Amino acid sequence: MINRKELFKDVKKIVVKIGTSSLTTKDGKFNREFAREIARQVSKLKSEGKDVILVSSGAIGTGCEALDFKERPKSIPLKQATAAVGQSILMHEWSQAFSEYGFKVAQILLTYDAFSDRKTYLNLRNSMSSLLELGVIPIINENDPICVHEIGETFGDNDTLSAMVSSKVEADLLILMTDIDGLYTKNPKKSKDAKKIPVIEEITPEIESFGGGAGDKGTGGMKTKLEAAKIAQKSGCYMIIASSEEKDLISRVMSGEDIGTLFLPKKSIEKNKIRWIALSKPKGKIIVDEGAKNALLDHKSLLPRGVIDVDGNFDAGDIVAIESNKTIFAKGVTNYTDRELKKIKGRNTDEIESILGYKNYNEIIKHENIGILK
Repeated sequence: MINRKELFKDVKKIVVKIGTSSLTTKDGKFNREFAREIARQVSKLKSEGKDVILVSSGAIGTGCEALDFKERPKSIPLKQATAAVGQSILMHEWSQAFSEYGFKVAQILLTYDAFSDRKTYLNLRNSMSSLLELGVIPIINENDPICVHEIGETFGDNDTLSAMVSSKVEADLLILMTDIDGLYTKNPKKSKDAKKIPVIEEITPEIESFGGGAGDKGTGGMKTKLEAAKIAQKSGCYMIIASSEEKDLISRVMSGEDIGTLFLPKKSIEKNKIRWIALSKPKGKIIVDEGAKNALLDHKSLLPRGVIDVDGNFDAGDIVAIESNKTIFAKGVTNYTDRELKKIKGRNTDEIESILGYKNYNEIIKHENIGILK
């Protein structure tokens, strides 16, 4: 039997996805008591030094309540309008819930383009990293009002979105809170002989056959959760499907309790981003001093002070080689162009703005965008 407590002892970054059905009461209203309970559990994790990101559905449902709609709209324009009304209310509710525990929240609305455009994706990573460093709780949702696809089709009530976020921020654990307590061999609401699967190492065709349709209030079903699990497994992230009706769910998961269905990541997986960086052909080269090299090897960011010289032509967002003592020991995604770096190399961070007239970032390369070559 797998010891989850042992598995999760080094978990540092957690993504919690909360579906529409979990955030909505039976009469269709936003479940404020549930939101406060989530805030309480997340605040406890924050006090233990964990980073937590929420992926929250519920904008359309909240919008329906605000507009006094008796049923969920069918047309795309009306869905988008309803989401636009509901999103601000949704964030207000989350802000209220977390303020009771002294935390601030930040809204991040995403479309699929945020992951397909490299510069947009890097900006997302950097802003997310800064929010976590500030102790803020990022709350992510699909940007329904401007989504060009049928709402829910792109990310499946945020199941796929939460997995993609987990992959891109290199989360250790993804918790999908839903209206069912795990993956079953059959629909447990219809079949008495349905059996829950506690642990899944590989998503086989048989496992995929257990995926069902969407719930009445949401757009995601077990099928989209299995798609999310595939992304999580490939990115080296644990994933758990569990019922939001379980008391203290997040806390119990983190304590190692055998709850829900656990999907194990690929054992031989290397972080996708780091592998991508390390194997990419660099557009240029940054030469750094010994102190900067030691800092990078100690998982620190590269600051302008440690840059000795710049070679090649490259733009912000490009992969560059990092050299010290005539040896390339790392590659990274630069936040500045070669022209900008030549002006600020060897200078202090607080001088960047006075030299360039602006400052994009304090770091030349953030530590999470550096791949050390072995």
